[in-house]
Amino acid sequence: MSWFRLGLVMALLTLPMTLGGCVGLLVAGGLGAAAGGGYVVAQERGADGLASDFAIKTDIEKQLIATDPQLQAGVTTTVYNGRVLLTGHLATAQMKAAADGIASRTHDVRTVYDEIEVAPGNLWNEAQDTWISTRIRSEMVADPDIRSVNYTIDTANGSVYLTGSARSQGELDRATRIARYVPGVKRVVSYVELRAGAPYASVPGMPPAGSAPINQGSSVPSASPLAPIEVQKL
Repeated sequence: MSWFRLGLVMALLTLPMTLGGCVGLLVAGGLGAAAGGGYVVAQERGADGLASDFAIKTDIEKQLIATDPQLQAGVTTTVYNGRVLLTGHLATAQMKAAADGIASRTHDVRTVYDEIEVAPGNLWNEAQDTWISTRIRSEMVADPDIRSVNYTIDTANGSVYLTGSARSQGELDRATRIARYVPGVKRVVSYVELRAGAPYASVPGMPPAGSAPINQGSSVPSASPLAPIEVQKL
């Protein structure tokens, strides 16, 4: 790993880190590992992947604000393994197209998912969106069968967007099921990649998809509205 990447990773490990509004839990190795340059990052994308995604996100946001400060103010940029998710709201379709173009032209971007809405800002309840994301994050962290650090969560106008990677379809189903029962969620959109990893351990009493959730210490009522899930083809 280059000294630049090493310095960037160490900076990320010392600060609460967000890549698009969700807290990423990063775990570094002990002093012995640090002395040898070996840093262990809990996310499966690893230290190099984390540093690369951070660089992409930073460059997109710089270009947004250089083009029009309103673009950067209205758009949330999330990057995972070179895949860019744009959420938020802008005043015109032309501004939306400009933001999409900036992201598409940025270095090392594999694909862009443009979920920006064209809508007046006064129709947005950003405090509610933040509460929803925080609630989903806490539920995922509390679930031992979900590797929550591999997921990013963005909520925009009640729509929840999940990106990242899942070790199995069962784990992903569990994560989306958590999101769809949180009060205020209108829909759950998954851009999560499936990857090989530890097998999903079935939990006794786990209901099938679409049924009422089990109570694992959560205060989410079983009667909560059921938000639809949209799984996007990657």
